[in-house]
Amino acid sequence: MKLFIRLFVTITLVLFVMPVLFSQDVITTSGGDGSGSGGSVSYTVGQVGYTSIESEDGTITQGVQQPFEIFVIVSIDEAADINLIFEAFPNPTAGILTLKILNYNSENLSYKLYDFNGRKVEAKSIDMLETKINMVNLPTSTYFLKIFDGNKEIKTFKIVKN
Repeated sequence: MKLFIRLFVTITLVLFVMPVLFSQDVITTSGGDGSGSGGSVSYTVGQVGYTSIESEDGTITQGVQQPFEIFVIVSIDEAADINLIFEAFPNPTAGILTLKILNYNSENLSYKLYDFNGRKVEAKSIDMLETKINMVNLPTSTYFLKIFDGNKEIKTFKIVKN
């Protein structure tokens, strides 16, 4: 009986567990890495083609190597004729954010709220000097509020939602 149980466990591991462990491997003809002062690059030779599907919610790319870019925003060019004052009551907030704009000189202002993964949560136009943004039903996370004048991004705020 012990021999049967050992044999059964061994066969189960070989047939069901081992293929899963190697499912993320790929055999390529060659490849390499390179780096310099401007960044780094890696390449793989052997993949004939790839497909990329994009939507507002994100991008899916099939292939051997997946691109992932990490960047830090050092500064953002702001429009000189708009003095944006942002107030969150409080920041971190649990509910309503108030966006207050002084020297309102544009009729084409809008905002987009993104979650930490870069997915757009909300997008609306700014019609008044004071705009309320309801975050009550959003999960606890870090968000980015981007203010636009037409298609030009003029200000980004980091919002912490409790």
